[in-house]
Amino acid sequence: MSVSNRARSDNAVSEMEIVDTFTKLIFGGETHYTDLESQIIQGLRSADPRLTLDNYADMGVYLRALGVREMIKLVSQVRLEMALGHKLPPAAAGPNLGSPRPPVI
Repeated sequence: MSVSNRARSDNAVSEMEIVDTFTKLIFGGETHYTDLESQIIQGLRSADPRLTLDNYADMGVYLRALGVREMIKLVSQVRLEMALGHKLPPAAAGPNLGSPRPPVI
């Protein structure tokens, strides 16, 4: 693992911080997320708009279903979204803890 993945030298989020947050979502045991973890979750929602309205449990199910290559690609996309500072609109930015994904019609 490179140094850039272990520590933040340029205030950019590291890949390991993203992976750790994804792990929390996958296992779903954590109900409290730090500010950084919340920002990473917002980066995930920004990287994959299908997750914009998902609650944390649904996001975990989605992440659990990804293959290794898909997960690596998603980590990179989230890191890029966060570096670019892309934000969701305020209405979509909340955690939506209780609302399920709307049905696809």
